[in-house]
Amino acid sequence: MPVTPRIVVLAGGVGGSRFVLGVREALRRRGIADTAEALTVVVNTGDDLWLSGVRLQPDVDSIMYALAGVNDTERGWGRQGDTERVNAELQEWDAGWPWFTLGDLDLGTHLARTGWLRDGLTPTEVLERMSRRWPLGARLLPMTDAEVDTIVVLEDGSRLHFQEWWTRHRATLTPSRFDNPGIDSASPAPGVADAIAAADVVLVAPSNPVVSIGPILAVAGIRNVLRATAAPIVGVSPIIGGRVVRGMADVCLAAIGVETTADAVAAHYGARAHGGLLDAWLIAEEDAALAAGVDGFGIRSIVTPLWMTDVDRSAALAESALAAAGV
Repeated sequence: MPVTPRIVVLAGGVGGSRFVLGVREALRRRGIADTAEALTVVVNTGDDLWLSGVRLQPDVDSIMYALAGVNDTERGWGRQGDTERVNAELQEWDAGWPWFTLGDLDLGTHLARTGWLRDGLTPTEVLERMSRRWPLGARLLPMTDAEVDTIVVLEDGSRLHFQEWWTRHRATLTPSRFDNPGIDSASPAPGVADAIAAADVVLVAPSNPVVSIGPILAVAGIRNVLRATAAPIVGVSPIIGGRVVRGMADVCLAAIGVETTADAVAAHYGARAHGGLLDAWLIAEEDAALAAGVDGFGIRSIVTPLWMTDVDRSAALAESALAAAGV
């Protein structure tokens, strides 16, 4: 019987979705049939929002749809083969955001979630119920049950929701900072701290360090349990060859004074030995020259292919991350 490791992944967005798929596939290739027993994903909920009376959880849904095999891989969000009749009707009523498309199947998810929340279920309980629909092969946990949205504060002091800045303006408005109202009083969702404490390895997905991984780490208590866990913490760089793989993470990094390089992001996370997060950091072959600098931070660098262009490469990357942890 293959040994079943206990893996926790911190993730959000498309990069997180692809990486989680790779971890699940790597476990399957090891002969582990019940990957849900091995794999727990702590998902960013910092970009959640209320829109047209329903609660949206973009990162949660992206990862859930990807694991279910129903995600739209071309657009990078939403459901495969979705239609937009209800969205068009909302626009006729001048409701919602005309630049934020909600597919009909996707709206079904949001309506179900909202109904359960209004019935008194917590976000953790709602996600557990939603996860029963498909054989996801992973346990999904929100980072917190508190409502913690992301607000972008622009240089002129004006404020807008992250989704408006990201989707409508495509990150072209220069941010001065990102706020998460309520995060100071938020606590980890049930099961998050226990999963990290009991893990054999914690993996930091190649998600946006500022608005995907950042909110997870900002939830009170999560950094402490990460520092205390006996599990190695291995991160995967979201930067390849000095460029972001997808999205506008470079704009987010610039807003907090971090260069768009693999070593700068490693320094931003910091070495666990010096009060930071990471024990090891996977960087791309294109960034091999930066390995010595990463090592100098007290973080062990591993040079390996990072492109997740198909399931085989995603699984190979996940296997490299597990190997870096000795799992």
